[in-house]
Amino acid sequence: MPPRRLDPAKVRAALDAQLSALGEPAFTGPDPAVPGACVAAVLGAYAGGHEPLKDAARFAVRHLLDELAALTPGRTVEVRVPPYAAVQCVEGPRHTRGTPPNVIETDPRTWLELATGRVSWEAALAAGRIAASGSRADLSAYLPLR
Repeated sequence: MPPRRLDPAKVRAALDAQLSALGEPAFTGPDPAVPGACVAAVLGAYAGGHEPLKDAARFAVRHLLDELAALTPGRTVEVRVPPYAAVQCVEGPRHTRGTPPNVIETDPRTWLELATGRVSWEAALAAGRIAASGSRADLSAYLPLR
């Protein structure tokens, strides 16, 4: 199942709102660069000690989860980043009902930091920032995405 396509106009609006909240000018780059810029803006908000705007955080999380699903297609592991999104990924045995046997759950900030390489899988797991259950619930081989 292909990832849902993010509405470029909505992502750009969320990005510009986040940049404005950070006191920065609106994004002037091309549409394909908007999701990545949204990730950077949300990480900038966290780094500055601010809570990112909900829409910007949601689009940033969704974008990087979609990248993970595209990079590691499958349905063996479910990655959850509440309250924003969840994806199934990694090739292998597939579950069809109920809670999957391999689940990873983390908060939005940790997911963005993992996906962009700002924190390692091992460090986040050791710090209790990731809840992982199941024998295949390890994304260290796939992260960072960039």
